[in-house]
Amino acid sequence: MTQVHVVVHDRGRDLAGVVHEDESWAAAARRTVASLHAEPAPVDLSGAVKQFVVDHDNRVTVRAMGRGDLPDVTRWRQSEHLHRWWASDGEPTAERVAAQYGPSIDGTTPTRMWVAEVNGRSVGFLQDYRIGDYPEYAVLGPDPDAIGVDYALCEEWSGRGFGARVLWEWMLRARRRFPAAATFFAAPDHRNAASLRMLAKAGFTEGLWFDEPQEDGSVDTVVGCSLDVARVLG
Repeated sequence: MTQVHVVVHDRGRDLAGVVHEDESWAAAARRTVASLHAEPAPVDLSGAVKQFVVDHDNRVTVRAMGRGDLPDVTRWRQSEHLHRWWASDGEPTAERVAAQYGPSIDGTTPTRMWVAEVNGRSVGFLQDYRIGDYPEYAVLGPDPDAIGVDYALCEEWSGRGFGARVLWEWMLRARRRFPAAATFFAAPDHRNAASLRMLAKAGFTEGLWFDEPQEDGSVDTVVGCSLDVARVLG
């Protein structure tokens, strides 16, 4: 078996290590830093060398969404940056966005909503769910017990290297909430190269393409991307 290498960038130093047998990439990165006070975050986990960073300047967090966040979500959804990928959900008016996300915020659906923050500033949102809780979708995915995730960063924070970090913070939270889940799953549009790259940097691998029915009756071709929780997070 080919040995997996990790590099952790920390204040201009590149700390190199290897992943031991039965050790996750995250655990190897923490061991390589050898600090109880540093939590390495991913820079790019798609290559042969898994790159992490200890960022002393930016704090990336994920928190539960409240109804007070809906104006931000509406504004983000109305931007061309996001609307083209969510167009099948209909025109993102404030009323439609509230109707779409409000029940999940209130806890009356299997989906949970989250807001991503960088240094306390809201930069995007995520939603997650157990795929098996949506039978019409479960037949399309590889594992009904997988935890599905959808996500979006607002335009002004896209392309700044925070996408994988946001996913990582969600992944750490999801691992605690769903300790039995072996797989996390996302299925972005096959044309959304930025989203696919973001997933790859966070440790997801691309799988089968499939056609996903949308609410407006259209069909989008998406790419099933899976993350092996044990291998990446431990």
